[in-house]
Order: sequence, then structure tokens, then C-alpha cells
Amino acid sequence: MNPPKPRLKYELARQFRKDLTPPEVRLWARIKGKPDGIHFRKQHPIGPYIADFYCAAARLVVEVDGQVHNLSDVAERDEGRLAWLGAQGLEVMRINAADIMRDADEAALGVLMRARAVALSVSEMTEGA
Repeated sequence: MNPPKPRLKYELARQFRKDLTPPEVRLWARIKGKPDGIHFRKQHPIGPYIADFYCAAARLVVEVDGQVHNLSDVAERDEGRLAWLGAQGLEVMRINAADIMRDADEAALGVLMRARAVALSVSEMTEGA
């Protein structure tokens, strides 16, 4: 699958922001508004991809994985996406959509804790350079 053209990708991201899935809505409700000073963007374009959520300070991509991610062709694309994002120095945190639906507060807490930890290590690396 070829990545979308840049203009189309930004239009897709805009549309995706309007059409969040139920698990994405539940997670976004808990991480938007800079909780603990951590800023997230939803449906954020990164290179040829659109991340479900992105925290620039932590260089953290958060992906909500629904049942479609269990299909073999989608799983293969996910692997390529993970490799590309990792090569850009980004950390990817994948969360099962069912886990968010079961306990969105716990899922959001995990995301915020990971973002804080990664942001701190990124900050330490840049200060030491």
C-alpha cells in the first residue's frame, strides 16, 4: 500500500479527527487538555502515517488497536509502520481497544505515565548533549 499524498494525508487526518472510534473518544477525553502538563495531539500526521495520538515532548505515538489489527495484512502493515516510526526515533505505545473500553481511566493513566517517563528521558538526553 502506498502512503497517501501529503495534501490527502492532512485531509484524511482532519477527517479522522472528526470520526474517532469509540475507544479513541474515551481515551482522548482523558488525555486532552494537557493533563499534568503533557500535551497530546489526536490523529497527527507523521511522515507517511497518521498517528492516533502523539506527544511531541515525549516523542511518543499512541496507537489504539481494534480487532482489524489482528488480520494478517493489517498486522504486516503495522510492522512496517512500527519500523518506520522507530527509525525516526519515536516510541510507539499500542493499546488494545477492548482494554480502553473496559477501563478507560486505567488506559489513560498508563499513557500519561509512559509519556512522563519518556519525556523525562528525552529531556535528560538533550540536556546531557
